[in-house]
Amino acid sequence: MKNQKANRIMFYIVGLLVLALGLTLNTKAGLGVSPIISVSYSVSQIFSLNFGNTTLFLYCVFVVVELILHSVQGRNHPENKNRKLIFVMDLLQIPLSLIFTRFLNLFGSVLPAFPDDPTGFDQYFPQRLLILILAIVCTGIGAAMSLSMRIVPNPGDGIVQAIADGIHKNVGFTKNCFDLLNITITITLGLLLAGHLVGVGIGTVLAVIGVGRVIALYHYLTHEKVAKLTGMAKNV
Repeated sequence: MKNQKANRIMFYIVGLLVLALGLTLNTKAGLGVSPIISVSYSVSQIFSLNFGNTTLFLYCVFVVVELILHSVQGRNHPENKNRKLIFVMDLLQIPLSLIFTRFLNLFGSVLPAFPDDPTGFDQYFPQRLLILILAIVCTGIGAAMSLSMRIVPNPGDGIVQAIADGIHKNVGFTKNCFDLLNITITITLGLLLAGHLVGVGIGTVLAVIGVGRVIALYHYLTHEKVAKLTGMAKNV
């Protein structure tokens, strides 16, 4: 039992680190970032702000929205005995976000970006595409590892779950709608404030399609072994 708990914590921490690496690689590829970080990335690029700090601010906004949604849901369902636990789990997302975004900054400072090509011809496109694929794989595996441990969710996943519970829709549908909202906001910010798209491109589209497939494949290949090691039930 103790080994299973230790393994569960280990999977959770490693998952968050792999997720942070994947999101950072996504920004380094330069082909468009994942929808969940597209707003904070575009703001950081337009105003020359620190990406980790803008993501931390966005995550705190997500947590506030979660608290509001869960408060409303709690009033509508006063018989729910898990309201205090949900409240605590929401608040714990703030220190988690602080730590997580520090790793975004760490990976961002260590990993190099592709140089701009003054000729306008992107000679690094094949390499960018490889980095993008690696980013999608890391993001999917990291999200699957951390989420399946059911500890404290990343605010990007927590807000989707809260909205899904509030509108009584499945998480997959809600996730797609939330991604579309983030992309729309990012496009609007880029066009209005920079005069061009910032953070949205082919990489954004591939991330929408690919991350979910990587998560599904990860669970398909590993759920039995992971469940045995961590004591967690099948989470697909």
